[in-house]
Amino acid sequence: MTNAEPSPAGADAGPRTSRAALADLLASGEPPALLDVRWQLGGPPGHDIYLAGHLPGACYVDLDLDLAGPPGRGGRHPLPDASAFEQAMRNKGLRAGQLAVAYDDGDSTIAARLWWMLRYYGHRRVAVLDGGYREWTAAGMPVSTDVPEQAQRAPRSTSTGSGPRAPPSGRGSSVSSE
Repeated sequence: MTNAEPSPAGADAGPRTSRAALADLLASGEPPALLDVRWQLGGPPGHDIYLAGHLPGACYVDLDLDLAGPPGRGGRHPLPDASAFEQAMRNKGLRAGQLAVAYDDGDSTIAARLWWMLRYYGHRRVAVLDGGYREWTAAGMPVSTDVPEQAQRAPRSTSTGSGPRAPPSGRGSSVSSE
């Protein structure tokens, strides 16, 4: 695997990025959208963990509300429909062509789900922070309790319907046209 480096709009990113590469990207003129997907089966709620501290500029992405449709025959966390997922990512500040960097507490299982979903639904520039929040903080990197403006004004996503949904033919376009 290679590290994600700044690349032209629309270019594929590598599957993961290092702390150093992310720090460089955050200082660049085109910072990535940071997506905090910390979640644990049985709690505590990921949103509370996010509010206690996260990477500066990161928006919280809720596994149950943003990355899954309603539980049912498709399982506990079936894929959301494409339009609900696209709207959730727009609400988190992700724009077409922008690099998205997902992170969780360190094992990358939930961050990898978001990585896969973004690519599945057509957004190619996405990476997972290698080591996640745990290694970021262990290295003394900055954290924040400030909630970005787009996260404050965007309603928390909800999905309606039942079961998994297929993406539009060809798996759709990029996550956002803005």
